[in-house]
Order: sequence, then structure tokens, then C-alpha cells
Amino acid sequence: MRVKEVRTRVVQWEGDMVSLPPHFCTNPMDLVAFRTASMGNFAFHSWLLVEIFTDTGLVGLGNAALSPVVTKTLIDTYLKPLLMGADPWDVEFLWQQMYRRTLAFGRKGVALVAISAVDIALWDLLGKDAKQPVFRLLGGRTKEKIPVYASRLYASPLEQLQAEAQKYKDEGYSMMKLRFGWGPVDGAAGMQKNVELVRAVREVVGDEVDLMADAYMGWTLDYAKRMLPLLEPFHLRWLEEPVIPDDTRGYRELKEYGLIPIAGGEHEFTIFGFRELLEANALDYIQFDTNRVGGISQARKISALAESFQVPVVPHAGQMHNYHVVMASLNSPIAEFFPRVDVEVGNELFWYIFNGEPVPEKGYIQLSEDLPGLGLTVNEESLQRFRIVE
Repeated sequence: MRVKEVRTRVVQWEGDMVSLPPHFCTNPMDLVAFRTASMGNFAFHSWLLVEIFTDTGLVGLGNAALSPVVTKTLIDTYLKPLLMGADPWDVEFLWQQMYRRTLAFGRKGVALVAISAVDIALWDLLGKDAKQPVFRLLGGRTKEKIPVYASRLYASPLEQLQAEAQKYKDEGYSMMKLRFGWGPVDGAAGMQKNVELVRAVREVVGDEVDLMADAYMGWTLDYAKRMLPLLEPFHLRWLEEPVIPDDTRGYRELKEYGLIPIAGGEHEFTIFGFRELLEANALDYIQFDTNRVGGISQARKISALAESFQVPVVPHAGQMHNYHVVMASLNSPIAEFFPRVDVEVGNELFWYIFNGEPVPEKGYIQLSEDLPGLGLTVNEESLQRFRIVE
């Protein structure tokens, strides 16, 4: 089996979108945007599809959600020439080639996103060639099914927020995650509004449901230190990304407080970045995303490294490339799940692009033994709602 073509397509949403109100979700722009655009500064409404065609007729499917136009250019210019004529089963060698080819200007960020998209497509090919689901190639099943948490609950009027939380509880979820809406520029009054969000959800779901909360890099260390004691009474399973990703010392300091477990890593890259976080004892939960961190080739290595430190891995965003990694790792006890809703910040686009993404039943998803590779196909009919850039 040899690679004969690599096709990249950026799909840009052109349908209706939900208007995002102020304080919908904290993000790093809050400190410099003065709330002029709120989460709109961080919304992303396009996606990158990568298809690797082989001389045997098999097609591997990869994807990337960050900086799709730039990522496409990087793949077409630097990575595609390395892949042409290659044997996809040399996946580790191909990964090292891509990483070292982009080393001078890459190492993190967009270059790793590009490598991730290609690597995911290669693993999809391997599964299809072996007629096995990817998780079988990674070590097989470590759990009958995957417990998932409902991940949405953006800051909204409290009655609306409570109704959404009640809906997830009624659907059988035993875990859910909410987003904070206020940060340092909102002062002490904003801190109380954040507390009100958590209190409102906890009142509805009770103490028997795990509750997580996400600041999405929108706080400072000082602000997070002030918020921790206010949030402690609500028994959060974790506080996610309270500071920017490069503030390893800040993460460690918050973790050492011992008030609330600290989660992060959604915006970290490669085994080297996670080695530094783990050696610094900076996180209670690792949250890499397979389509950012270097693909499945790196995800499995980081999972093994985290296991040696006994730090659980709960990948960001769910989706099939993450679910296969979770299924094959005992150190990944749960996974994230984005409910399908109308397009808001862009997290929902994969529901409109792919066929095959699993839907939970009573808070669990199941991966099929009968679908080779990742188990996904492109919904070409649905793509008619997008603008395609080839």
C-alpha cells in the first residue's frame, strides 16, 4: 500500500449561527478586548479535512479545527511531498519526518496541528488496511464502554442554565462541565456571578453528579487564587485552564493549594511539552487533543507518559480520534462529549461534517468492533452548507 494523493479541503460554515451574548465564556482576549466582541474573538467556523488516497483504493480521513487555512497551506507545501509514494504503515517514520521537516519553524502550534491531521488520516488507513478499529491497533479495549461528560453549559441566565443541566441529568449523564463568564476585568462582582453559575447547576444536579468548570485561559493567576476558595464548597471535579498554557508555574501553584484539582493541556503540544508539565507536578488532569498534539502517534506516547506519573488523561473535545485513544488506555477513565446544537463557537461543526460520530446512551458511548479505522466518513451532502476551499 502506497500513498498516491493527499487532498486538503477547508470547509467554511455559511449557514445560520447563534449570536453569542457578552460573558458567554471567558477567553484570553477578555483582558485586551474590553468585552467588545466577547467569545466572538475566539469562535472558529471552519474546519480542515485531510484525505490520503492509496494505490489500493483505501482512503484515510484526518481533520484539524485550528487555523485551517494556514494548516492547509503547511500540509500542501511541506508535508505532502514527504507522503507521496510512502507506505502508511511506516507511520512512526513519517511522523518523525514531518516533525523534523518543520522543526525550524514548528515544534508547537500550527505545525503540530498539521502533523496531527495527517497522522490521524494515516492511522485511519492502517485500521482500514488491517480491517480493525484503530483502538485495536493501540492495544484493544480497556473498558466495555466510555463514560462521557456533557460539555456545554455556557454562561447564560440561571433558569436557562439550570434547565440545560436538568436535561443532561435526565438523559443519564453523571458528569457535566460548565463555562465561566467573568474574569479579572469584571472585578469582585464578576467573581460572584461565576459562583452563581456553579451554585445554580449544583442545585439542580445534586452532589451525585460530577461537575467540572472551565475558565478557557481567561483568568490570571491572581484572579484564580481568589476564585479557588469561593469555588471549593461546590466540590468540582476539576478547574480547567485557569491561566494561559505557558504559565507552568501558575498551574503548579494552583495545584499545590489542594482546594480543587487542576486540569489543562488542551493547548500544549508533543510529548516534550507534557513531560515538562508532569515533571513540574503542575496538573491533576491532562487534556491533550489528538488533532492538536501530534496525532495518534503522539497521543499514545503522552498517555503512557502520564500513566507513569499516575495523572489521568481526559482528552479535549471527544470526537473519534480521541475516543479510540481513550478506549485503548486504562489511564483515560472518561471522555468529553459536545452535544449537538446549532452552530455557536464552532465546536459543533464536526456534527455537520462527518458521519459516524457516536451519540451517548445514558452517559456512555460505544465504539463498534465492526467499523475499521476511525469509523468516520465525510458527509458530502452536508458539506453543501459550507464554502469549500481546495
